[in-house]
Amino acid sequence: MLKPSEQLEIIKRGSVEILLETDLIKKLERSYKMGKPLKIKAGFDPTAPDIHLGHTVLLEKMRQFQDLGHEVVFLIGDFTGMIGDPTGRNEARKPLSQDEVDKNAETYKKQVFKVLNPEKTQIRFNSEWFSRMTTMEIVRLGAARTVARMLEREDFKKRFANQQDITILEFYYPLFQAYDSVFLKTDVELGGTDQKFNLLMGRSMQKQMGMEEQALVLMPLLEGLDGVNKMSKSLGNYIGITDSPKDMFGKIMSVSDTMMLRYYELLSRISLAELSALKKGLEDGSVHPKKAKETLALEIVERFWSKEQSLTAKEEFEHIFKDKGVPDEIPVFKVLPEMLDEKDAWLPKIMKLAGVTAGTGEAIRLIKQGGVSINGKRWDNPDEPLAEGEYLLKAGKRKFLKIVYKKSCG
Repeated sequence: MLKPSEQLEIIKRGSVEILLETDLIKKLERSYKMGKPLKIKAGFDPTAPDIHLGHTVLLEKMRQFQDLGHEVVFLIGDFTGMIGDPTGRNEARKPLSQDEVDKNAETYKKQVFKVLNPEKTQIRFNSEWFSRMTTMEIVRLGAARTVARMLEREDFKKRFANQQDITILEFYYPLFQAYDSVFLKTDVELGGTDQKFNLLMGRSMQKQMGMEEQALVLMPLLEGLDGVNKMSKSLGNYIGITDSPKDMFGKIMSVSDTMMLRYYELLSRISLAELSALKKGLEDGSVHPKKAKETLALEIVERFWSKEQSLTAKEEFEHIFKDKGVPDEIPVFKVLPEMLDEKDAWLPKIMKLAGVTAGTGEAIRLIKQGGVSINGKRWDNPDEPLAEGEYLLKAGKRKFLKIVYKKSCG
């Protein structure tokens, strides 16, 4: 096990804030002296079935703690997920059904071990303890904090000022999250900066119940491909960990040079010394940004797929963008008569059905922005129908599709 000072340096990498750093140092020193690992927790509500690289910022920090010899608890908030985290919301959140929570939780379990070491990870569900609590025990949690204290929280404060609904159930969410730390006897809790209020409440509740307060490591919210907004599926600026190797590689290569360094700090597993050398090389010009980005893309694709697939993705990327070619293998989509609403085929609908875009609205926007070409020619009019024939469609920089449209045989 590394010395506490060396551990702290690794833990601080990419973090925004540690509360309190003196508490964390004491815990690390005690752990080192006694040879007893700390218990590290991060909670995830199963509100979405798929994980993107933004979610893995916390997972990577958990992995670092594992590599330092500590015990990691990946907590799936199946109970709290049915309430819905009000963080950042400007309106009451619709709770998930039990079926939705169960389905999403299973998907999480399959995906997290692409980052975490399964032999060093505990997966827990907070329904384990909340489902056993009596109604009175749950009600008593409400006495842990006052309404005034709850309204100090920024999103609640705004909604209250704007006379928007805040349900009592939403007030319970941070209380439940805090109790997770009490039940698990957490030494350190990890979370995004948007979770600071909830994580601090965990410290307070532990103290209130006579326990040593957990230290907090707050991680930033990773910006998406646009370099501005938080990575999000709803904004379409995400890199999913189940994206194909080709798409994942291409998306990483599309980020700006500035964002590349941020991705390195939060997602790469190169050492601090290697990261420092990379930054210096980029500054003095001895390292080319494109080469650095390529190395990052190879590392991340290999993590979620394999080394062979990462190299193949690199070769295909170079073929498409350096040699101005097209992929060796292009999916074929046959337009069937039952797909047609009108006499001729409507391209936005074809793009949706083929999975090129999530919906016709996204396809229309992409066409209007000049991001779609047919047989090498820019397609500007989303309302123009496709006549019978075979076409090579290119959407954006990386997506290719062969469209086969023959009325006579479908």
